[in-house]
Amino acid sequence: MTSPILVTGGTGNLGRHVVPLLHAAGRDVRVLSRHLHDNSEGIEHYAVDLNNSDRLQDAIRGVDTILHLAGGPKGDDKITQNLVRAAKKAGGVQHIVHISVIGTYTMPLGWFRVQLEAEKAITESGIPWTMLRAAQFHDIVWSMAEKMSKMPVVPVPGLQFQPVDSREVAARLVELTLGRPAGLVPALAGPKVYPLGDLLRSYLHSQGKRRPLMPMRMPGKAGNAYRAGENLALKNNDIGKRTWEAFVAERSAA
Repeated sequence: MTSPILVTGGTGNLGRHVVPLLHAAGRDVRVLSRHLHDNSEGIEHYAVDLNNSDRLQDAIRGVDTILHLAGGPKGDDKITQNLVRAAKKAGGVQHIVHISVIGTYTMPLGWFRVQLEAEKAITESGIPWTMLRAAQFHDIVWSMAEKMSKMPVVPVPGLQFQPVDSREVAARLVELTLGRPAGLVPALAGPKVYPLGDLLRSYLHSQGKRRPLMPMRMPGKAGNAYRAGENLALKNNDIGKRTWEAFVAERSAA
């Protein structure tokens, strides 16, 4: 009998795509999230605070593969360190798959440094691992545009993004989770690079809104890194197929 795959953040933006794919592949799934959800055939839900070591250890027991998707605006390093400690105490974990972000080693911003520390918790755990770095999801860029467009005048730093579809990331993660530990695999980004202004204009047009956009220059090391494309996957990486335009059309229709 195959042990269940444990998925942290299994009800989040990425998890809601990943869990059905794992189940369709014939695997039982143990889903960790902050709130309790109803179980279904082959999918068992645990309400677990990833900062609670004892409860987390209980949820991991009997699992040999963990897919770590949980994350937020802060504290990703701490919850990943806690997950690794609990996995080692529970015993039996043979593979941890981790989703990270492009730019952890190159972007001089605090959030990226936190992601780097989360990566180190995985790579230094002593447990065999696989890691996929991805670009910003279409959904995240949409949410950013939605918030920025609430301002009467929208500031537009000279940034570029290469957004990727979360469903394509989910499919790749499932493939990696069902496979053997592979270490750091090629990053995954979308098929096109967009200036932030273009992303904002397409969002505003899709919503029938008008806002003046005010170009501005991001100063310092962070601005230099964005202008150099350190957050992009331009060479020797995997490129998704679904464009921002296709995502916007679908989202607007919905």
